[in-house]
Amino acid sequence: MRKGEKVLNIIRGVSSKIEVAENVIKILKQVVEEGYVYIGYPVLGSFEGKLKVDVMLVSRAHGLVIFDIEMGNQEYNKEEEQDILYNNMESRLKRYHSLVERRKLKVDINIITFAPRWKEASEFVCTNDQQLRQCIENISWESPEYYYKLLESIQLISQIKKRGGRTYVQREDSKGGKLRKIEDQISCLDKSQSSAVIETVEDVQRIRGLAGSGKTIVLALKVAYLYTVYDNKVIAVTFNSRSLKQQFKELVTNFVIENTNEEPDWSRIKIIHAWGSSYSEGIYYDFCKKNNLKYYDYNEAAQKFGRNNAFHAVCKEAFCSVEDPVKLYDVILVDEAQDLSDYFLQMCYKSLPKDKKMLIYAYDELQSLDGNNLESPEVIFGETNGRPNVVLDNVDGKYQDLVLSKCYRNSKPILTTAHALGFGIYRKECGDETKLVQLFEDVRLWEDIGYKVEEGVLSADQDVVLTRTEESSPKFLEEHSDIDDLIIFKKFSDVKQESQWIADDIVKNIKEDELRYKDIMIIHPRPLGMKEYVSDIRILLLNKGIKSHIVGLNTSPDNFFQDDSIAISQIYRAKGNEAAMVYLVNADLCFDGINLASKRNIIFTAMTRSKGWVRVTGVGEKMKGLIEEYEKVKNAGFKLSFKYPNENELKKMRIIHRDKTRSEIQSISDSNANIGEFLKKLENEEIRLEDIDPAILQALREVIK
Repeated sequence: MRKGEKVLNIIRGVSSKIEVAENVIKILKQVVEEGYVYIGYPVLGSFEGKLKVDVMLVSRAHGLVIFDIEMGNQEYNKEEEQDILYNNMESRLKRYHSLVERRKLKVDINIITFAPRWKEASEFVCTNDQQLRQCIENISWESPEYYYKLLESIQLISQIKKRGGRTYVQREDSKGGKLRKIEDQISCLDKSQSSAVIETVEDVQRIRGLAGSGKTIVLALKVAYLYTVYDNKVIAVTFNSRSLKQQFKELVTNFVIENTNEEPDWSRIKIIHAWGSSYSEGIYYDFCKKNNLKYYDYNEAAQKFGRNNAFHAVCKEAFCSVEDPVKLYDVILVDEAQDLSDYFLQMCYKSLPKDKKMLIYAYDELQSLDGNNLESPEVIFGETNGRPNVVLDNVDGKYQDLVLSKCYRNSKPILTTAHALGFGIYRKECGDETKLVQLFEDVRLWEDIGYKVEEGVLSADQDVVLTRTEESSPKFLEEHSDIDDLIIFKKFSDVKQESQWIADDIVKNIKEDELRYKDIMIIHPRPLGMKEYVSDIRILLLNKGIKSHIVGLNTSPDNFFQDDSIAISQIYRAKGNEAAMVYLVNADLCFDGINLASKRNIIFTAMTRSKGWVRVTGVGEKMKGLIEEYEKVKNAGFKLSFKYPNENELKKMRIIHRDKTRSEIQSISDSNANIGEFLKKLENEEIRLEDIDPAILQALREVIK
């Protein structure tokens, strides 16, 4: 949330007192103009057991106000219950030094009991709306300057900041110093993030958002919240990138301890990979074993179904092999859903209790730039008796379909450049004609992810200029550095020259810029050839006393970053991780060629790993082509200016730039060779035009025109 916004945000969690809670909210809307109102949040760990707060207001004007809702009609002294709530909330807040001045907590904690069925009010109890309103109006906070620190503590954001603390920084103008300022300004969850964490429905929820919008943090917070409010539910968190496992474990552990004062019970929280195996638990593996189905490991699946289709095929076979699967978990949360199969999501859905399908899946609208985005939930989860099993509704104050439109990782220049290169907005082909690689089919998606139309119209065959709003891309993410330091595209004559420049720059990052090893990530576009390509960089760094590791080769795939070593990764392992400084090497591989959509997706994904600075390097004329595209988006003021394609053009993009299998690539290569031979024979007059069947000539004209 950006500082300075004035709005009263209502966040509804799990509550058995929702009707009366809504009445409290109605009064608060009349009295309070700014702040957050939570229903069923937080849950306080105490010696008396868990204490669920019925309604809580966090406001600059009123401080912290807890509303204890009494549903019964028997009157009794509520003072002791209020004291228990007060003492436990005070104990929790006093753990945050930023809220304490010497020994005094700078937050006023107010407790109001609302008992609408009681006949008489008292010093501690309000019985009607008018009394409740007067109580709220009579509360004021003398230290409103602590408002954002209070929100951080309530939302557990201070736990995230603690993980990234930069007490070692000596200079404010170093990159380490700038990062500390950036991290300090991301003060609280925004409304959509808070809703995604706390809004709970006993049905399917979808969370969509850009890279850097906080999906992984939101899911980890949601795990901690669901674990706290439900005593007996077993919760599974799953994902595609194995390196996310340790990140999730650390986040969930911290958030659960913060909520309950206890370590998580890991028999109730399962942080597992989507695939899994006999030595590493996973959703697909568990589904097969519990339902007595054949399980395929990756090599078996690739051999039978092909590498590109392996996971989709095994999930489809497993899902279609059992009509009534065994229940695996009570709640399943899926991160990186864009990298998984629709059949995998169906498998998760069917593995939940029949009456409560608590499946929460999060994905990035742009991580699959080749057009293979997830289908709608109506399509994914099928029908029963002609009616869809899942329809996502945002009604009655409960949200099933949430969009995280703000990007808190990437600055506007980095994100817009990533989109421009990923889509091919400024790519030139066939002379001076712009040739888009791919684009959204649903034009509404541009606004969902934080763009606005500056000029023109978002419509087929119309010119349009799109720019990111300050709301969706906060200024502080880019104001810390000059644009020519935020983003550098650099071409070299050979790999050794490129390696030397990168190694020298990393030495500077560590020794002068006050960046840590964990702040730096080197990404190569593909697994094959990566080890050889980065070998010179690793040797040059080691000669300067700086260690590096290839993730998944020198280390476990589950552990991406190390305190004393620079992470080097191929793009598929890099997904889901972030670093302050990102180096994309051998980027020239992504300029053109077969499977261009996937190649451009690599650039997009690599650049959006960065929360500070990006370096894109490569060799030769293809790198020069990427630099020319970057210069165009830079000269355009980091806006996207293009003619929106029509349906036929979109269809052609899908055909031309779709991912192709190895056999298709070989077929294309053979066809090119045959065409080349045919043209050579025409030139040598071994074949004359009049020798060619007129129908074939006409067909060629129709295809080529």
